[in-house]
Amino acid sequence: MIRESFTLVRDSGDKLTAHFYATLFLHNPEVRAFFPPAMDIQRDRLFQALAGAVRMLDRPDELTSFLRQLGRDHRKYGVEPAHYDAVGSALLSTLRRFAGEAWTEAHESAWTQAYGQIAATMSGAAEEEADRTPASWLAEVVGHELRTPDLAVLTLRPDAPFPYRAGQYTTVETARWPKVWRPYSIANAPRRDGLLTLHVRAVPAGWVSNALVHHTQVGDVVRLGPGRGSLVLPEQPARRVLCVAGGTGLAPIKALVEDMISRHRPLTLHLFAGVRRESDLYDLASLRQLAAVFPRLILVPVVSEEIGYSGVQGRLPETVPAQGHWRDHEVFVSGPDDMVVSMVERFQRDGLPADRLHYELNTTPEALDITTGLLDGSVAPPRRSPGPV
Repeated sequence: MIRESFTLVRDSGDKLTAHFYATLFLHNPEVRAFFPPAMDIQRDRLFQALAGAVRMLDRPDELTSFLRQLGRDHRKYGVEPAHYDAVGSALLSTLRRFAGEAWTEAHESAWTQAYGQIAATMSGAAEEEADRTPASWLAEVVGHELRTPDLAVLTLRPDAPFPYRAGQYTTVETARWPKVWRPYSIANAPRRDGLLTLHVRAVPAGWVSNALVHHTQVGDVVRLGPGRGSLVLPEQPARRVLCVAGGTGLAPIKALVEDMISRHRPLTLHLFAGVRRESDLYDLASLRQLAAVFPRLILVPVVSEEIGYSGVQGRLPETVPAQGHWRDHEVFVSGPDDMVVSMVERFQRDGLPADRLHYELNTTPEALDITTGLLDGSVAPPRRSPGPV
């Protein structure tokens, strides 16, 4: 019944979400403070989150995991259990209106029951985590290196212990854009001094990324959400490891490599770092230092769009399979969504066991529907929540 009714409103995405937020804010004006001033991206996130949840209805374990993480992530906005009632009322009112005469009592009952379970799952997960960790951390910027004109490496000192695992990400809010959070992978394994390193590329119209790259300096303070993500080392990783990183997807891969060097010391550790131009190899010196410390780390820079480059040239999805046989390796992939999806599909075709293939897609709304494979379930959906909804 939920899927049937969702098809009635699916083509009304922009109007539906605009009506939902107008209804929510009209009857609950205090909720407006949880959201950023500009709501255009926010409207996309709501509809994509709804579509994602509807697609996962026949995968209850996956849906529960998605909702629990979404509930935990909402803690940093100050969301309380009572706010879920306001959202549910606005959502049902909006669905009822846009479905029109086709909306039935059976649809109403199905959505009421489903939303009750969604709210209980999200608020329950938030309450559980509230007993263990803060909702957010303040962090001082103690290092800011502009490695290229549009890419900076930031070093942060959180105001309290920040628990996370190598390969995970945090969300960042700047004073320049309150209520606007963006995810960035942490580029180092946990350190004794508690410092965190982020690799941030400024993207066109990227509010937070441009603020961090071009308008942030040492001494500034940002706010961090809890460590999240599933791109982490398994309990017993294989002794042979392959890491594939595209662009700033190097950040979580570098953290994993540091963790493996210090704890697991695999027999072989291949790291392919792909960029468009040689000048984009912004962290090459640091990677070479890691290789010097751990000689079994085989570092392979790959450049795709620079004629005359003396090293390995090509796109990662074609270059990596041609460089070796990886079926007996533990494989980690990170980077732009299209590259990750291409790599995952190639490894799957080559027979790499699913439990040895580790990756994570981005949190942008577009990432929810980036390929037909994601839509039909043949490729796993993003493992990060889509942000505040």
